Amino acid sequence: MTAALLFLGVILFIFIFIMLVAVSIYNGLVRLRNDTENSFSQIDVQLKRRHDLIPNLVETAKKFMSHERETLEAVIQARNQAVQIQKSQASGSGTTDGREGLLAAETMLTGAVGKFFALSESYPELKSDGPMRSLMEELSSTENKISFARQRYNDSVMEYNNGREQFPNNILAGMFNFQKINSWVIENTVERDVVKVQF
Repeated sequence: MTAALLFLGVILFIFIFIMLVAVSIYNGLVRLRNDTENSFSQIDVQLKRRHDLIPNLVETAKKFMSHERETLEAVIQARNQAVQIQKSQASGSGTTDGREGLLAAETMLTGAVGKFFALSESYPELKSDGPMRSLMEELSSTENKISFARQRYNDSVMEYNNGREQFPNNILAGMFNFQKINSWVIENTVERDVVKVQF
């Protein structure tokens, strides 16, 4: 009888040990996923700031760049599309598919802003305007903050994906539907070029 109790005790100990390991792995995956969500939220804050700056920048530039209406409209259109996707994300459809759409829209907006910066170099009176210079400096600062936030996001995505793919984490990740999250990558090589802002 003592052998049977000892056997049951060992089985119970193994079961409890496996459960503790499973709970620890699950909690670790949840922490990594939440860290990724938080780092994406930090990007969101900077994108909101960028979205708020762009209409003021375009309005200020309109009086100097009347012949460049197409570029100005492209910037506003890209901004409006990005804002719309960001609003749908905020309304609760925060899926990775929606996130992919937001990343694509923001990449398009970055390209449009880059073209705007490059074009503004042709207008010395625009560069000398105080409010315009201030807005461009603020937008340039925001772009840097977005870049750092993207880097933080990509680091947390890599950590999360590594955590969910390692053994034995991958077993629980599959059981509890921890999906792969994609990093924020720039697919258009033109957008990888540094936007130069000179005053």
